[in-house]
Amino acid sequence: MADASTRSRPPVPPAETIASGAGFGTFAGVYTPSILTILGVIMYLRFGWVVGNVGLIGALIIVTLATSITFLTSLSISAIATDRRVRVGGAYYMISRALGLETGGAVGIPLYFAQALSIALYTIGFAESVVNVFPNLNMKVVGIVTTVVIAVLAITSARMAIRAQYVVMAAIVLSLISFVLGRPVEPTSLELTGAAPRLSEGFWTVFAVFFPAVTGIMAGVNMSGDLKDPARSIPVGTLAAVGTGYVVYMILPIFLGLRADAGTLIEDPLIMRRMSLWGDAILLGVWGATLSSAMGSILGAPRVLQALARDGVLPRRLRFLGKGSGADDAPRIGTAVTLGIALVAVALGDLNMIAPILSMFFLTTYMVLNVAAGLEEFLQSPSYRPSFRVHWALSLAGAFGCLAVMFLINAVATVVAAVVVIGVYVWLQRRQMRTTWGDVRRGIWMALMRAALFRLGETAADAKNWRPHILVLSGAPTRRWHLIELADALTHGRGMVTVSSVVPEDFGDSARQVALEGTIREHLNKRGVQALVRLVSASDPFEGGKRLVETYGLGPLVPNTVILGDSEQPSHLASYCDMVASFHRACRNVVIMRDDPERGFGRRQRIDVWWGGLQANGGLMMLLAYLLRTGVDWSGAEVHVKLVAPNAQAAESAQANLESIIASLRIGAVARVIIADGRPFPLVLRQSSEDADLIFLGVAEPDENFAAYYTKLHAMVLGLPSCIFVLAGQEVAFSEVLL
Repeated sequence: MADASTRSRPPVPPAETIASGAGFGTFAGVYTPSILTILGVIMYLRFGWVVGNVGLIGALIIVTLATSITFLTSLSISAIATDRRVRVGGAYYMISRALGLETGGAVGIPLYFAQALSIALYTIGFAESVVNVFPNLNMKVVGIVTTVVIAVLAITSARMAIRAQYVVMAAIVLSLISFVLGRPVEPTSLELTGAAPRLSEGFWTVFAVFFPAVTGIMAGVNMSGDLKDPARSIPVGTLAAVGTGYVVYMILPIFLGLRADAGTLIEDPLIMRRMSLWGDAILLGVWGATLSSAMGSILGAPRVLQALARDGVLPRRLRFLGKGSGADDAPRIGTAVTLGIALVAVALGDLNMIAPILSMFFLTTYMVLNVAAGLEEFLQSPSYRPSFRVHWALSLAGAFGCLAVMFLINAVATVVAAVVVIGVYVWLQRRQMRTTWGDVRRGIWMALMRAALFRLGETAADAKNWRPHILVLSGAPTRRWHLIELADALTHGRGMVTVSSVVPEDFGDSARQVALEGTIREHLNKRGVQALVRLVSASDPFEGGKRLVETYGLGPLVPNTVILGDSEQPSHLASYCDMVASFHRACRNVVIMRDDPERGFGRRQRIDVWWGGLQANGGLMMLLAYLLRTGVDWSGAEVHVKLVAPNAQAAESAQANLESIIASLRIGAVARVIIADGRPFPLVLRQSSEDADLIFLGVAEPDENFAAYYTKLHAMVLGLPSCIFVLAGQEVAFSEVLL
């Protein structure tokens, strides 16, 4: 359960309130980190294996398919980036502002840990390759030293870290030139189809191995808070990196297929080194690729952590992680924490078990970004005006592509990642955090509501789909809580409840009225009641009640039942009865509750329904009693359906008839036929129902003498347990609802 402090917490201060921006341009801030992550280890150590297994044609298809998914995600990112200023947090910032804080945090927290642990993956990979060349070195020591060096570089200055990546880019470019100018390792013809099926892996297995090579687009997006112009740099830099990577990956298979046969390509991970003009340039490329990927993660992860802390997603004691340092607002504290996590992972030395799950978190981020952009475009909210527009179908295609790839790579890891993300989402939702920005969720509900309302309006109401939609005239909820409790017990998730009240015209301006509605809504939430709240102002409360029932609702969705309390002042009886009659004329069912203040609902063990037949009031009373008994609070209650017979002979046939009807209704009620034996009905009622917890009685249709009738009805039940007077006004055959 969320504690009181979290429920009453003021809106969290958004990350955008903090000054940020080191002023990086498109090339330095987005293109460079993205392309260095795309042209990574898989290109050097696994691309020959890809070509060997599926051949040139298969490799080109895999590259095109994989890049298409990344390209669609890049389009979605570009659309979001050009709709709003993307500040610290990159993908987390985009998702939280589009789909809400809970969804953003559910993706952002695992994404942070995935990036932090991926630093260790890259530095361990770097250490392994270095030790292969220099066997006398200790791999763990090399990994730890490398991790500390890149972290110190990131803490010292993000600008220096970006400049260091230029050196890495130069090494990668040099390695590619050396490869293109190289030579075949053996005479061969162009490998179009790959190795024989018995010696090679399947197409989708190879696709799963290659796909992570094209997922480096987040490296640039994560620098969003340090960009001079994110709206321009993110689309241009990201799409340029994807395009460059695609060109490189489409050219390399041709050289690989011309220079070695399928078996050699599969067996030798460093086949590119043997093909190159200067073989050691490939080693420089491998080292540069691992270091640049680690650098991208050490720059991006702390910025996600910084945004999570500033938005209040992290617990209060961790808010210090949102602090920035220096003129560029660098997350130095966050970088130090990230370094600690990475060093622990490097010391353990084996991340093979969790590496697939880390990939799932990255792909989950891409998928959710696509969903966010697709929903925003589909809903066409006036606030969503990106300068880079993408059709919603393309974004959703990208989302489905990401999901499919996740299952292709590792179905178990996909499920584990989904469980983690859902767990974080539920945790954040239970904290009931409030934000100072809107998101797309309200737009989704608005669109669904619009479609549902028009659909409801196209079809006539039918008895089989009847639900109680209740308008409670409660006044102050704390004074007449039993009315709200009754409405909640009757609906329990099957209908809608609106708690309403009439306030004096001199109550105050609309702002005060809105504030009171918010107070009532908060009170309902604390008591666990889901209900809408509606207040109207009027000089006379009874006229206000009439106006509320006449005007409240939207299209076909209007309250069909009005619950109100008994008239407490004789001087108001005429106006009260006139209001009840107006509700009946408006074809609303009226449920009047006369509460016993001492006993309330008693033990909730017995409900007496005084029945006169299935038509009108009788059918509605049986239905309401059934709805009560199927709720949690009244689950152990017995419904006694009572009928008065003048003598024993009439009682015998009435008992059989009543039992037959109840059996056909399947409501689990008990038939009780009472012999009047000359007693008036008020006396029979008093003697038979004095031990009940709740009594249902039908009300005659209002006429010119309704006030006098109601006075007699009121006197008849004085001293009895809580009573509910039922007046059916809706043009629905309630017998058909029951049968």
